[in-house]
Amino acid sequence: MTSKFAKALFLSTALAFTGATATALAPVTAIAQESPMVGGAPMFATKNIVENAVNSADHTTLVAAVKAAGLVETLSGEGPFTVFAPTNAAFDKLPDGTVETLLKPENKDQLTKILTCHVVAANAMSDAIMGMIADDNGEHPVKTVGGCTFTAKMSGDNIVIVDGQGNEATVTIADVKQSNGVIHVIDTVLLPAADDGMESDSAAMDDSGDGYMADDTMAESAMADEETVTVGGAPMYPSKTIVENAVNSADHTTLVAAVKAAGLVETLSGEGPFTVFAPTNAAFDKLPDGTVETLLKPENKDQLTKVLTAHVVAGDLSAEELMRRARNHGGRYNFNAVSGDALTAVIKGRSLYIFDEAGGAGKVTISNVNQSNGVIHVVDDVLLPS
Repeated sequence: MTSKFAKALFLSTALAFTGATATALAPVTAIAQESPMVGGAPMFATKNIVENAVNSADHTTLVAAVKAAGLVETLSGEGPFTVFAPTNAAFDKLPDGTVETLLKPENKDQLTKILTCHVVAANAMSDAIMGMIADDNGEHPVKTVGGCTFTAKMSGDNIVIVDGQGNEATVTIADVKQSNGVIHVIDTVLLPAADDGMESDSAAMDDSGDGYMADDTMAESAMADEETVTVGGAPMYPSKTIVENAVNSADHTTLVAAVKAAGLVETLSGEGPFTVFAPTNAAFDKLPDGTVETLLKPENKDQLTKVLTAHVVAGDLSAEELMRRARNHGGRYNFNAVSGDALTAVIKGRSLYIFDEAGGAGKVTISNVNQSNGVIHVVDDVLLPS
């Protein structure tokens, strides 16, 4: 275990330095690689989603919307993201005046909702999407960063996304690789369901119209009606985020301390959805003496972040879904963590195990702890990068 962990720390540090060097020294020939054309411009896999999108003559409306919603920094971030990118012609299909209205500052929340419902927190290439559609008997649910759940299906050889209002968007250009994900160009704007955050804010106002309701008694009553799972002696509420629930588990004080030290509280409090494999205090205790203390030092923040994000997967994956995928792939399902490290779901008897790149395995001891921004599966071992 000591050698494996030392190797993990060494490799994560090495990757951080080599990644920075590669970016700084990238030769011009790297950009000259095969680049698909979108809107009359080459899309470079070495550039991020925003850097490429601004060059497409077919996506000027989308770019303007992203800027108006304040999403430029987000979509320039590490990701990975899958963006279903509507063309100008797609926006032109909307009723007259819709785009102009959405671009007004007072409608920023509605605009953000629509745009983030075009984004998935994963790097989903078309072959993977088609595989999931096939695995799900022709229709695969697509959970977006904006909280919308759409449906992916096939129409002949084309991937089609059905939005919350029944509109169908066809992927016209697939697999436009980016440094932080992938773009699939679509011919129709995807809209949330009519009752999915698109109604007037007045529904959330109190009778006086002076502000949003903030009745603690009502909130407590709502939570009391929730079906909860007990973890570390505390109820886990589906209406709370991953962080809000985790801080109450007596079995996860080390994990919470690590998340805080790594500066990941805001990330794991975000919309997600995320699947988190949450090691218990006992799992961290299995590591060599002094390992946790060393990782929590400020100078080791990058290594700590690498280890923690190796426990996070973009998307909401239930234990049943992971087991189903494992069965459909000969008993082992390979997928990637947010850190980029490979994980493998394996069924042993009636139990689900998650194997890491270092050869370790964490048994899922409590599954399907639903959160407002994803799901937690408690594991009995720390998952380590290779």
